[in-house]
Parts: sequence; structure tokens; C-alpha cells
Amino acid sequence: MVFYLPENVDNATSLDDFSPRQIVAELDKYVVGQTNAKRSVAVALRNRMRRQKLAPELAEDILPKNIIMIGPTGVGKTEIARRLARLTNSPFLKVEASRFTEVGYVGRDVESMVRDLVEVAIDMVREEKVEEVAEKAEQNAEERILDLLLPPPSAPRKPEKPSGDGDDGRVLGSPEQMMRTREKLRVQLREGKLDDREVEVEMRDRSMPAFEVVTSQGVEEMDINIKDILPGLFGQRTKKRRMHVTEAMEYLIQEEENRLIDMDQVTRTAVERAEQSGIIFLDEIDKIAGRERGAGPDVSREGVQRDILPIVEGTTVNTRYGMVRTDHVLFIAAGAFHVTKPSDLIPELQGRFPIRVELHSLSTEDFIRILKEPKSALVKQYVALLETEGIKLSFAEDALQEVAKFAAAVNEATENIGARRLHTIMEKLLDEISFEGPDLKKKVMRIDAVYVQKQLADIVKNQDLSRYIL
Repeated sequence: MVFYLPENVDNATSLDDFSPRQIVAELDKYVVGQTNAKRSVAVALRNRMRRQKLAPELAEDILPKNIIMIGPTGVGKTEIARRLARLTNSPFLKVEASRFTEVGYVGRDVESMVRDLVEVAIDMVREEKVEEVAEKAEQNAEERILDLLLPPPSAPRKPEKPSGDGDDGRVLGSPEQMMRTREKLRVQLREGKLDDREVEVEMRDRSMPAFEVVTSQGVEEMDINIKDILPGLFGQRTKKRRMHVTEAMEYLIQEEENRLIDMDQVTRTAVERAEQSGIIFLDEIDKIAGRERGAGPDVSREGVQRDILPIVEGTTVNTRYGMVRTDHVLFIAAGAFHVTKPSDLIPELQGRFPIRVELHSLSTEDFIRILKEPKSALVKQYVALLETEGIKLSFAEDALQEVAKFAAAVNEATENIGARRLHTIMEKLLDEISFEGPDLKKKVMRIDAVYVQKQLADIVKNQDLSRYIL
């Protein structure tokens, strides 16, 4: 199970002016081709924005049009959904449907996906609040550091060793003199001159026992702390620890952030965001398609589908943050459907995924575009990695064409793993340069078609070997 958090994106409200065409254009920066799938998610996103502008009584009845993506592995199904979530600043959870088991079997119950989505939303909202209070938290932490370096007159301190900066550790007299010394210390603190000084910080003792709760649905990692249940019994224990100013500053900033953030408000906002704009990506949905055939590995397939059904239809799930409704969570399911087909899903579940899009296998031209066009294209990644050691790496156009041809050929001859094949091809192609990189005297390297053929030809010819290496 994988959690994805947004990376430097604006709030979802800033996307009001995004047309479906513009949303597709944004997705094009990261995913090559698959226009039909992009159009479908763009329309689903736009409808979510439209719904927010309707009267509450009407908006309540408009449910999201869930999507099922059909296509082989490595063609962009997950990436489309993940980039859509980042674009909209929506809580996003990717989960494999095959991880779940029917109630009564050992494994995670399907409601855990909703709990995990809320946890993602909590982290998102808290990070946003941290950014809002960051400046104030740093100011407060700075004042506390200065209090430790120069305690107020009411709390005499032990003399410190002279630092050579004029503060000889003596208790100062007049308030004016104290203020001048404090401001002098502030300047030195900001300049980093006091980083090696040690201060004694009072820290909360977090060594409290914790335990897990075993429920009828299985073991859910609820890590309830005893001090939350019996606060009067333990109280707020603290301990003192000596640390350098830099380490103390980091700790105090974090403590001030926690103090300035209203976690009750964070929880309310996060639950609402998960309910109204959450996206759950159900991968490997094809692994639970199919009817029961008695015992064996197929057991509980249909049972898992029936357990997932109420979550997708819209239900209320009990979480540690309260009850969470799933009526307006957008579900995007995906699967290769090599052995099964979407019609093998139970009819009720099929009906909850009205939009179906098929993603095509990648061609040689697609591989060339994937190598060059996306913001984080593979070629750009390798060039940047080797540049850290002073190696100027470049690729000729014919080299990229050869890499794409090799990737397409190996996918056709062995297992078709889509764009992931480019990772294995590129690793093998640049293995020698990456290994010898720090010791290379020639720091300018240009990869051409001849070099690609030299490095990869033997492996591609030997199909048995390519199965293990590529």
C-alpha cells in the first residue's frame, strides 16, 4: 500500500478555472499518450468542481462517476490518477484490491482503505497549517533559545564558559543592559555563531506504553496511547537534555508548531476534505474478478467484491477521527484483465464504475516520447545524477530511438511491462558509466546508437538471458 502526498501544488479552489482541456494538458507533462483515460479523469474532476457550486440539497444527490481503467501494466494507469490528485491537492490513496480478504478471513478489511485515506488527509492539512505558523513558530523558538542562553533576572543561571563574544556568563544588572546583550545574542544566533553552544532543554517524555486493538474485522494498527486514556494517571512527564543550539532550535520549532496548530480544526478539515475530494485508486481490481469455484486461491474473491461494494456505493465508516462518509469519494479502479474481464465483476460493482477506459500498449514512438518529454523523463534523471560527479552526459537522437526499439522488442518477446522496461534497459545501458563514474578521466560522454547496440545487442539476442537481466 502506498501513500502519495502533494508536491508544491496550489489549493484545489485555484483550479476552478481549469477546463478539462487544460487538465489534460497538465497531465500530458507527466504521462505520454492515453488521451481517452486523461479525458475521463479530467471530466470527472471538472464535474466535482461543478458540484461544489450547486445548492447543497442538489449537490448531495450528485455522486461521483467512478472510473475503471483497463490496460496492461506500465502504461500509466496509476500515474494518471496520482498526478490528478496532486493537481487538485486531493487526499490520494493507492491500494491493491488483492490485499483485502472477505470478513472472516485473516487479512485487512476493506474499511481500512477509508481510515488510511483520512490519515493521508490529516497529514496534508497538518502540513498546510505548519506552513501557516512556520514563521511564528520560528520566532517563538528563537525567544526560548535566548531565554536558555540568557535567563531572565528572576531565574539566576549558572555561569557559562566565556564564549569570546562579550557574554562572559555574569548575571547582568539593568534591564537595558539585559536587552542589549539579548539583542547581541540574537544577532549571533542568526549568524550561526552560537551553533556549537550547549543548552539544557526540557523535553516531554514520550516513553509511554502503547498497545494494539484487535477488532472483529482484524488487527487494525490503532496505536492507542495509555496516556490518552488515563491522562490523570501519567500526567505530563518531562526530562532535561543537553544539546547543541542547532538541535535545540529544531526541537523547539517543532514543539511550537504543535502548540500553535489546532488539531481539532485540522481533524475537522481533513475529514471534510477526505469526504468531498478524496480519491481512492483501487489497483489490481482484476485479481478479485471472477466467480467462486469452491476452495483454493479463488476463495473470497466474490466476497471481497461484496465487501468493497458498500464502500464504493456510499457508506459511513467509523475511524478514530469520527464517522466518515464515502458517498462523494472518487474511486478509480484499474487492472490488466489478461485472464478475466470487467464483466466478471459482480453486476452491482460493475454498476458503480460507469466510466470505462481502455489504455493501449506502448509503441516505439511512445517510448521515445517517454524518454524525452515528461518533466521527470528518464534521460533527464540520469543526466542529473551523473552531473553530480562532474560527468556531462548527453544522448544522440539515434541512441534514444535504439533504446526505444530495444524496449519494444523485449516487451514483445518476453513479458510486456510497459514503460517500466525502459528502467531496466537504461540501467543496463549505463551500468559501466555509473560504476566507473567517479574514476573516469573523460568527463564528457555522448551516447549514440553504436554504443547502445554494443551494450544491449547480445542480451536482446539471447532471449533466455534477457528474461533474467531485462
